[in-house]
Amino acid sequence: MRSATLFLLFGCVAAAGCAGHDERAESATVPAVRTWRQVVTPADRDRLSDWRTAFTQALAAARTSGNGPAIAGEGALLDPDSAIDGAALPPGNYRCRVVKLGGRSTGMADYVSYPAFACRVAVTAEGATLEKTTGSQRPVGLLYPEDSRRQIFLGSMVLGDETMAMGYGRDPDRNMAGAVERIGPTRWRLLLPRPQFESMMDVVELIPAT
Repeated sequence: MRSATLFLLFGCVAAAGCAGHDERAESATVPAVRTWRQVVTPADRDRLSDWRTAFTQALAAARTSGNGPAIAGEGALLDPDSAIDGAALPPGNYRCRVVKLGGRSTGMADYVSYPAFACRVAVTAEGATLEKTTGSQRPVGLLYPEDSRRQIFLGSMVLGDETMAMGYGRDPDRNMAGAVERIGPTRWRLLLPRPQFESMMDVVELIPAT
């Protein structure tokens, strides 16, 4: 079912054509068929450009709500300037933990840290993919090369018991846009500025599963 999900998302919607899956690919740094600038929606381009403002505003809201110690305890994960070289996520299984910062509306929590779920990075004919495989909210998307400190993630959200993802760009409420950064020897994060649900900034910690 997972291969069908990725085919629907990338093969016939986000990509120019319907390319076949190539199991022989060995590196997650294989360039995507198209650059992210050719694929991204105007709204998501704005979100990506505004990532630092979203991050700092979300952190300020969380600290004001009394979560300063929790933020400090996360170290590089919640430091806007902690990215180092080596952004490209190697293929494999990961533990991914979501931290939501800054409630989008009155009554929503300004800081929520969830337990780790399972994620997978794989390489297909369309490029490197990142997929959250467990949990009730499961991002699925392509990773596009940007520079040594950043990959761009464009995808969509799978909810609940859904078994297939919508193609990126088909539903603005499901679109996801973010950036992958490396923040330690074997630690990465996915920054999702101004997501559609709940928060001002989602920060996903990615650590290889052991």
